[in-house]
Amino acid sequence: RWVLGLECKGSRNFMSALRRAVEVDFKDKDKHKSQGLYLLTTGIPDQETHTISAYVAEAFKGLDLQLHVCLFSVTQGTDSSGIIPARYASPRETASAFKEIVQAANGRFHWFGEAGIFESDDITSIISEMEKAKNYSQKCAFLVESLKQRS
Repeated sequence: RWVLGLECKGSRNFMSALRRAVEVDFKDKDKHKSQGLYLLTTGIPDQETHTISAYVAEAFKGLDLQLHVCLFSVTQGTDSSGIIPARYASPRETASAFKEIVQAANGRFHWFGEAGIFESDDITSIISEMEKAKNYSQKCAFLVESLKQRS
């Protein structure tokens, strides 16, 4: 709700926004069964990863609340705003930091760019389920074949 009234600025002050969302906008969180926060970002937060992870783990403890991150890696040299972030990290370091934060919040991490999807917890989960189904199918086929040979 409050996000709609914000204007785009150059800050990556993730902790300030997260505190606002959790401590102010989710004050009625006990009335809801499941809630999620979605962070759409192109870079690393200003604060250290361990600080954010510790806060998230504590703030979300005992709640049915998850933090999901969608990291969009912009092609180098396309920052049209001219804003230099207070903290720099490579795309891989940024992804690693957000994966750690998301794990502390029992959320999901998705990393994509103009070239496509680099990593996605949802896709990894789907592939895992497909592998399990394939293995189960192969075991069933082997069992059926061995029963046919006994007859």
